[in-house]
Amino acid sequence: MSEQRRVTNLAELQETGWQSRSVKEELRDNFQQSLASGDELFPGMLGYDNTVIPEISLALLAGHDMLFLGEKGQGKSRLMRMMVRFLDEAIPYIDLPGCPVHEDPHQPITAAAKAHLIETPAEQVSIGWWSREDRYAERLAPGTKFADIVGEIDPAKLAAGSSMSAEDALHFGLIPRMHRGLFAMNELPELDELVQVGLFNILEERDVQIRGYPVTFDLDVMILFSANPATYNRSGKVIPQLKDRIGSLVQTHYPLERDLGIEIMEQECSMPMDEEFPVTVPFFMKQIVEEISRAARVSRYIDQQSGVSARFSIANFQTMIASARRRSLVLQESPAVPRISDLGHLYSSSLGKLEVDLMSSHQMSEQQVLDSVMAEAIRKIFEEYVEIHGLEEIGQIFAKGVRIEVGDMLPSSYYEKLLKRVPPVWDKAFDLNASEDPAVRASCVEFVLAGLHATDRISRSQRHGVVSYEVD
Repeated sequence: MSEQRRVTNLAELQETGWQSRSVKEELRDNFQQSLASGDELFPGMLGYDNTVIPEISLALLAGHDMLFLGEKGQGKSRLMRMMVRFLDEAIPYIDLPGCPVHEDPHQPITAAAKAHLIETPAEQVSIGWWSREDRYAERLAPGTKFADIVGEIDPAKLAAGSSMSAEDALHFGLIPRMHRGLFAMNELPELDELVQVGLFNILEERDVQIRGYPVTFDLDVMILFSANPATYNRSGKVIPQLKDRIGSLVQTHYPLERDLGIEIMEQECSMPMDEEFPVTVPFFMKQIVEEISRAARVSRYIDQQSGVSARFSIANFQTMIASARRRSLVLQESPAVPRISDLGHLYSSSLGKLEVDLMSSHQMSEQQVLDSVMAEAIRKIFEEYVEIHGLEEIGQIFAKGVRIEVGDMLPSSYYEKLLKRVPPVWDKAFDLNASEDPAVRASCVEFVLAGLHATDRISRSQRHGVVSYEVD
C-alpha cells in the first residue's frame, strides 16, 4: 500500500499491478483476514460476541446489505460506523475536476470519466487517494428528501443547455457520491415512501432514476440501515419490496446481564475518577444505577416500545458521580463516595429519556414513575445483599423509635456519629473499607436505610432535599 499511495497517475498505478474490487469484495477480503488472524472485530462492543457479531460476520462474508434492528441505545449506529474498519486504508480514484464521484481508475461509471480515459494518455490521468474514513456517509431518515440521497435535475445545467435525460444535467445525491463506499440510513421506517422506492431501485438495479428519466450507473455501494422493531414491523412503514432486497437483518439487544451493563456504563462514562478530588464508587451503587435501567425496561408504567437506552444508565452514572464530587469539593472530603441521596439528582438526567405509558400509569407523572423504578431497583439490590449476608447484622444499627436524616450535602462525619462501630459483616458485604473510611460508611448507611424502606421495614419522608427515615 505504501508504494501505491505514492503514485500520482494512471500509468504508475498500472505498473503496481493494482486491481479493482467492489466495495463488498474489499470488505469481505479484509474481514476474512481479520477473522483468520484473531483480531478484535468490533472493539468496545460489549456483550455481542455470541449474538450480534456472528450475524454481522455472516452478512459481510455473504456480501449482503444489512439492517440493524433494535431499540434505541443498543449501538446500531456505532456498529454501522465501525464497518469502515474493514475497508482498505485508501483506494485510488480518477482525480477529474467536476466529476461527482470517486471513479475507479479501471471501471469508471460516468460518461465524463470514460471519455477522459479514452482521450488522455495514462501518464496524464491524475490519480488521487480516497481514505477509508471519508468513504462512509450517514443520514437520519426524518426530513430526508429524494434529492438528498439520490439526486435531482440541476436547473443551472438545464439553463446551460443540458437535456433533462442527460447525465450531466444531474445533481448527485449522497448515495451516488458514495460510489465505492458505505452509506447508512438511520431510522428507515421514518423515510418517505418515495425515497424508499428510490432505495429499492438502487438495491435492485444499482442505478438511478430521477423524475422519470432513467440514468444507468453501475453503482458500487454497500447500504446499511437501522430501525426500531416497533416501527419496522408496523404494516405500511417500510415497503415490502425494500424489505425483501435487504440481504441480512441483524437483531441487537440490551445487555443480557447486569454486570455487563455495568461494564458498558463504566466504559462509556468518560469522567475522570482519579483527579485532585478522586471518586470511589461502591459496587452496590453501580449495581443500583444499572438496575434502574433494567427495572425501567420491564416497568408497566413505561412504554416499552420506545426502549430504555444504554445512554440512560450512562447519564445517570455521570450525574451520580458529579453529585458526589460536588459534595467533595464543597466539604473538602476525599475521596468522594456516591450515596443513595445522590440519586435524588437523577431527575435531570432521566426525565425525557423515559416515555410514560399513559394507559398504565394512571396519571402518574414522569417523576413519580422514575421514583417507582428507582425504589424497585434499590429493593432488588438490597434483597440480594441481605440474602447473602443476612439482614440482622446489616440492619442492626437501627432500633425502634430512631429517626435518621440523610442528605447529599451532609458531611461523612455526621454518619460516623450515627454508626460508631461497623459490624464486621459490612466490610465483607460491601467490598469496601466501611470500618475505617467515613465516606464509605456514609454510603453504606444510606444504602441500608433505603433498602429497609424499599422492603417496607421503615418509613421515609422528604423535605427540602433532606430525607428522614424512621423506625416505628
